[in-house]
Amino acid sequence: VINNYMDGTQGGARDKASPSGLHFRDSKRKVDYVLAYHYRRRLAQHVPIAASPEPTRGSASVGLVWNGSTREGRAEPQQQQQQQQDNGQHALREWPGLPGLEVVELSPLDALEEEKRLQREEYERNLLEAGLEIEKDPENKSQGLSFVRIHAPWQVLSREAELLKIKMPTKKMYEITEEKGILKTINEIWCKLTEPLQPQVPQQENTKMKTLSYPFSREKMYLYNIKDKDTFFDNATRSRIVREILKRTSTKARNSMGIGTLIANNVYDAAYPLHDGEYEGQDDDMNERKLLYQEWARYGVFYKFQPIDLIRKYFGEKIGLYFAWLGLYTEFLIPSSVVGIIVFLYGCVTIESDIPSKEMCDQRNAFTMCPLCDKFCDYWNLSSACATARASHLFDNPATVFFSIFMALWATMFLEQWKRLQMRLSYFWDLTGLEEEEVTMFGFGFFQEHPRPEYETKLLQKKLKNKNITTENSNENEKEKLTWSDRMPGYAANFGLILFMIMLTFSAVFGVIVYRITTAAALSFSTNETTRSNVRVTVTATAVILNLVVVLILDEIYGAVAKWLTEIEIPKTEKTFEERLVLKAFLLKFVNSYASIFYVAFFKGRFVGRPGRYVYVFESYRMEECAPGGCLMELCIQLSIIMLGKQLIQNNLFEIGIPKLKKLLRKLKDERTEPKETDTNQSKDPQQWDLDYVLEPFTGLTPEYMEMIIQFGFVTLFVASFPLAPLFALLNNIIEVRLDAKKFVTELRRPDTVRAKDIGIWYNILSGIGKLSVIINAFVIAVTSDFIPRLMYQYAYSQNGTMHGFINHTLSYFNVSQLKAGTQPENSLFAQEVSFCRFKDYREPPWSPHQYEFSKQFWAVLSARLAFVILFQNLVMFLSVLVDWIIPDIPKDISEQIKKEKTLLVDFFLKEEHEKLKLIESFIARDKRKHRSGTKSKRTRAASFSQCHRSPKGSYTSFSSQHTVV
Repeated sequence: VINNYMDGTQGGARDKASPSGLHFRDSKRKVDYVLAYHYRRRLAQHVPIAASPEPTRGSASVGLVWNGSTREGRAEPQQQQQQQQDNGQHALREWPGLPGLEVVELSPLDALEEEKRLQREEYERNLLEAGLEIEKDPENKSQGLSFVRIHAPWQVLSREAELLKIKMPTKKMYEITEEKGILKTINEIWCKLTEPLQPQVPQQENTKMKTLSYPFSREKMYLYNIKDKDTFFDNATRSRIVREILKRTSTKARNSMGIGTLIANNVYDAAYPLHDGEYEGQDDDMNERKLLYQEWARYGVFYKFQPIDLIRKYFGEKIGLYFAWLGLYTEFLIPSSVVGIIVFLYGCVTIESDIPSKEMCDQRNAFTMCPLCDKFCDYWNLSSACATARASHLFDNPATVFFSIFMALWATMFLEQWKRLQMRLSYFWDLTGLEEEEVTMFGFGFFQEHPRPEYETKLLQKKLKNKNITTENSNENEKEKLTWSDRMPGYAANFGLILFMIMLTFSAVFGVIVYRITTAAALSFSTNETTRSNVRVTVTATAVILNLVVVLILDEIYGAVAKWLTEIEIPKTEKTFEERLVLKAFLLKFVNSYASIFYVAFFKGRFVGRPGRYVYVFESYRMEECAPGGCLMELCIQLSIIMLGKQLIQNNLFEIGIPKLKKLLRKLKDERTEPKETDTNQSKDPQQWDLDYVLEPFTGLTPEYMEMIIQFGFVTLFVASFPLAPLFALLNNIIEVRLDAKKFVTELRRPDTVRAKDIGIWYNILSGIGKLSVIINAFVIAVTSDFIPRLMYQYAYSQNGTMHGFINHTLSYFNVSQLKAGTQPENSLFAQEVSFCRFKDYREPPWSPHQYEFSKQFWAVLSARLAFVILFQNLVMFLSVLVDWIIPDIPKDISEQIKKEKTLLVDFFLKEEHEKLKLIESFIARDKRKHRSGTKSKRTRAASFSQCHRSPKGSYTSFSSQHTVV
């Protein structure tokens, strides 16, 4: 019997629901978990059986499921009715004494609904056998939504907490050792300065004291500070315990294992813990959800620190670690943004004193450049590209080299500081022994990580195929698992599709390149002088926007494809599934986001050829060249637009709009599928489980981490070309923290609390990006910028050690008479007769014996570029290792506290056990005295020693009751 089950006869019971919507109807037992499902009552006709002994009663009727088919095929109506009567009489012979037995002809849809109903009933019976208490709503409509509310009593909570080894606070508290000396003074000053930035949330009364925690044990109840059974386990812990029971409770139907399989088979629609109430409202009833909304999940409190401890308490350690990591990352962006702004301002200040850009802008130099396209393009003066050259100096100056080294060390320090913060949080959140606890649980068979429903389904299909489902070999079936040969089709599909997706990304980049080349050629044919003069700006701007649109579209496709590819691999556990999904999604999105940027940085303008021997695409279009000021300016434009576009459109608009759209569609679907019937048992105000069901289900932290990791790549990988990238990332993250907070508090169902000691595979990805950024920035400075050619000219080729003459040094000569026929400019409007034109490269002049071959300067500059890459990489790597070595992973005070806590725990145990022993000895001594005086019998002494209670007059209390209030 389901506790408090409401059938149709109890009409007004729904109105007596708990006012808060967080308890059963008795307003005492908490709702720890909710199961939601859609039901559909049978629409088939009931055929009454002849000679029924009693009138049919709906509450006691039995349905005989029959689909109306016969071996001979479709029966005539009279024969069909006769068969039904015969089946009914046969049923009566099988189950005598059942009044009102009916034969019900069910349609396939009704039969499926009946099967789901039976599975739900069996599953709920098993939950009751596990000790849980259940409350259900009556199904009064022909179809609709119903909820199963679950409560875990103390016996179940204590049993499961012991098996899960959940750490709970003991009676013992100890003082945390504070830092001394100058560090303590700095910390006190910092606390006073940041006091207005602290969120107004309840804090521990004495922050210098910490409660000693120990995995829960029913045998050691006297250790714990149990003041009230109902509040000893908080709501997050209670829901976590219930979730574990739901996961491992099975049903015989379809051999389903746990709630995950039932949801996958649409037996239930959803399973979720409840939020702590409304987050808005003027009532005085403050709850943790409302507190989080007021002090964390509003844009108006963007300047405040995050209440990390309250986030962890409400959402669990895994989500708490994500927001702690996001907060630290955002804080670290502040110094990098300041340095980036200084580097940018340095470029602005020194732009007037930059000699190469002055030479390029000086019209007296009259560098006549070769045509940019065949036939339709004329010769042009280098001074016409003055604006591009001046803009390039803002990002291509000596300060960017310093900034690249700074950002490489910044990434290392960020990761080191995160490891220290992670260890500090693990200590205060009692996660320091999490690995040992998991080994204990899984190693001794208390719990196993629950398999995914898809894995169980595939395993069942394998068992059926091998015809091994028999009673004799049931033990073998339990040991059976999927092998690599079962997963080989999935692995092959993964390899092929990932390769195809990467090639698709390269094809998209190549398509944009073709667009740029063809559009530039088409605009060059224009008769409008303004159009021809702005060809490069028009092509660059439109191509970058087109590339951004392609990146956004492919990003969404790759996310869905990565999930599907991971599913066909059939990982056994959720942890394995998440790790494989992260790797695939990151690989695809990394290639998609950075492919076009890599092209501009390292390939554009490298395979152009030279005048008279250009490289052509489709035999008629010349490969595109870099701007006269170099490709670094274009790289900056490409990086900034893609980064800002992804942050604004994908990370903010999509993140706000898509959940609201899904919520609206689900609401419209429910309104369309549910008939408009009045439910007499429905209360006027929606309960908390109704409100939470409408919210979007929580699907994991992978999308949240992914967008931040891609942003981390933009900030570190090509930062030499865009020093303002940290600033834009900081502005985005200030909004992102509150956006994610608001989504978790107001838009999503409450996630299940998950314990985690770190951020998992994401740390390895961050570390890999940090190391890759050193190499990429070294090549950006050496290959893409003009930093190395300028150094070489100043110290090797300049006559007076200055940069005067640098532009002339980097330009080669070409004899225009050697242009191929049909490629010369038609109707040239150039003011003077042109014999030689210039192009940017290090080649021998036409009067040299080795004309147009690479000059000695080319090989000298190339050697210097490679030498710089090696020197820069080794220097930065050495400094990173030095920083890693200097900064310990575990703060000294935390390592001392962990050692102190272990010692105190042992002393606490010994003290409690010693008190127990003294109490037992006192009982024995008292029994001996009573024995000498002859006042008690031997039987009384035995009862006394076994700690049994006697009558109030002269009774002896058991020693266990002296040590606990439970």
